[in-house]
Amino acid sequence: MSTQAKRGPLVGMRVLDLSHVMAGPVCGLMLADMGADVIKVENTEIGDTSRQMRTPSIEGQSAAFMMMNRNKRGLAVDLKRRQGQHVLQRLVRNTDVLIENYRQGTMEKLGVGYDVLAKLNPGLIYCEISGFGRTGPLASQGGFDLIAQSMSGIMSVTGEGPGRPPVKSGPPITDITAGLIAAMGVAAAYAHKLKTGTGQRVDTSLFEAGITQTYWQSAIAFATGVAPGPMGSAHPLSAPYQAFETRDGWITIGASNEKLWSAFLVVLDAPEIATDGRFKDNAGRMANLPALAALLAPHFRRRTSAQWLGQLETAGVPAGPVLSVQEMHAHPQTKARDMVPVVEHSVVGKVQTLGLPVKFSATPGAVGAGAPTLGQHSRDVLTEAGYGPGEIDDLIKDGVVAEPCRPVQ
Repeated sequence: MSTQAKRGPLVGMRVLDLSHVMAGPVCGLMLADMGADVIKVENTEIGDTSRQMRTPSIEGQSAAFMMMNRNKRGLAVDLKRRQGQHVLQRLVRNTDVLIENYRQGTMEKLGVGYDVLAKLNPGLIYCEISGFGRTGPLASQGGFDLIAQSMSGIMSVTGEGPGRPPVKSGPPITDITAGLIAAMGVAAAYAHKLKTGTGQRVDTSLFEAGITQTYWQSAIAFATGVAPGPMGSAHPLSAPYQAFETRDGWITIGASNEKLWSAFLVVLDAPEIATDGRFKDNAGRMANLPALAALLAPHFRRRTSAQWLGQLETAGVPAGPVLSVQEMHAHPQTKARDMVPVVEHSVVGKVQTLGLPVKFSATPGAVGAGAPTLGQHSRDVLTEAGYGPGEIDDLIKDGVVAEPCRPVQ
């Protein structure tokens, strides 16, 4: 059993997270936060590649790795060695889920592909996250968030406007979305397993994750036969729905239907816009969006962000400030939703991380522990799998398994 106090709707689920860097670890951390016992399986030399992302770091520990792997336990094992493969196969016998995001064929070459592991555990849920999925002409091609954003259409609709260079979304949205979709798929497959006892493969990709981000733009393209382009912060279907510069900063407003437009006009106090026939309905405002934005801009610069936000809130018009990441961390709503919890790391001590973005009334999840150091829980995990102390010592001595403070010989 895990030494961490776990709670959440997935308590009782055991997960082997063999993934690295981003998409797979996102899937693993979502499951961990919802109560699953997630064991981070890394190689014995350097571990997950994100451990090498030393800038920035805290006490020599990669901030990137700590963010993506908190709430997990750590096992370091050399899967290139036959003994290491045997360790994984033994662990799989009592595992519900395995997550991997290697290139197609990698796990099979190691002798731990789905066909092998499913024979050992027919109830295994084998989650694969790749660049383009396990079928199709690009199945064997590696993928990164940047590539997925460009090929899924995201970069064609992101940026300040037509004629400008293509722009990626700041956050790695296809990596993160793929991880979230994978976690959803695992949860659905787990529900099926609880009913039937059988597992299955769960296959998703960064490419498909990017495609799902284009719902509005794809709807427009299907309906019109024209590919939409970048619109800055504006919306492709509603106006005004974008960012405006104020006297001392930037705010966003969402006067996206006729009721909100009418309320917004009262706050704006601009009769020349209210009576302009070009803007009488949303269709007209979208058709004349550049002109509308040009007329609105000078009005917003007359007042401060706080003044506008206060008046818009009173009028019931959705609006908000454009916050930096640090300002978001400090916001009272962020704190009220427990989205910046503090966890204990074995080297760093107390460290901030991000919280679980879904709340459960009966089975609340929790972010309870910092990311593991390389092999931190190797001995515990192997003991739970039935290995004796002497067997574990031999595995460590032979370099098949690693644990902290016991260097690989």
